[in-house]
Amino acid sequence: MALSLILGGILGFLPVLGFWMIPLGLILLAVDFPWARRLYLAGIVLWRRHRHRVPGRQNGSDRE
Repeated sequence: MALSLILGGILGFLPVLGFWMIPLGLILLAVDFPWARRLYLAGIVLWRRHRHRVPGRQNGSDRE
């Protein structure tokens, strides 16, 4: 199931599929495999670092 979500996410430009399927597939893989858990956690760290660098946001909040 997880691999099919990741593969479907790669084809996210198609109408039915979406790029949202990649993180969902990684979450499902992270339940069973430590290497996928490390990959998923590294992605979360990168996402949070990116969000804090976006100009115009204060304290990482989306509210304005």
